[in-house]
Amino acid sequence: MPSVWSSPERPAYPHQALAVVVQVRRGRLHVMLWRRATEPFSGAWALPGGPLLADETLGASVARQLASKVEVRQLAHLEQLETRSDPSRDPRGRTVATAYLGLIPSHLDPALPDDTAWHPTDALPKTAFDHGSIVGSALARLRAKLSYTNVGFALAPPVFTIAELREIYVAALGYEITATNLQRVLLRRGVLEATGETSAPGRAGGRPAMLYRFASMLLEVTDPFAVLRPPSSHSAAEGPGASVRPDALGPPRASRRR
Repeated sequence: MPSVWSSPERPAYPHQALAVVVQVRRGRLHVMLWRRATEPFSGAWALPGGPLLADETLGASVARQLASKVEVRQLAHLEQLETRSDPSRDPRGRTVATAYLGLIPSHLDPALPDDTAWHPTDALPKTAFDHGSIVGSALARLRAKLSYTNVGFALAPPVFTIAELREIYVAALGYEITATNLQRVLLRRGVLEATGETSAPGRAGGRPAMLYRFASMLLEVTDPFAVLRPPSSHSAAEGPGASVRPDALGPPRASRRR
């Protein structure tokens, strides 16, 4: 007798756990991909992942899959992103996939296997299945959370100057912001705190910059109604980054926050 969990009325489909792992590298946001060696999509780049085993949770599965590509402990943040169930997403047959978003701080340089590499998110190579679209969903999630949470801690090194933090936010958001506006917004929300130390002077000399750190290394909602927007035509005259002024941090478009 067929199992109640696998019948014509209630078929069982393979379920995969995928990871969209991103990091700011050399001033650009990158995603970790591996090159497939077999069909389908042989030679194309794919997100790390694999089948969900019968005795494991999705979280345990994605951790196991990532362990073969990068040290999981190097991830500063990992959260479930979305589930894809389009019947045609896998040419071999229907496969359900649940994707996770993982963030690695910019000061780390994980050792990757030979078949794995970092790729700029704004210049993705040919990707397998619907993985390019999943990367797009991950970027939208990250950019939204940079607006209303302190998730920048998972992309930044332990201590940094405001100029260095600005480079990370610009890379992640995909548009220009000013260091002054970023500092004002994050300090007002209590996201940053000064270390009391300054950076070493550069070759050009000048006044050493104050060093900051994130006040918390755990994800927190810091302003539930804030949204960072790219510069608009009416603010262009105020210079790059005008979109990060307090009056630009208004209610977001109607959407469910996650």
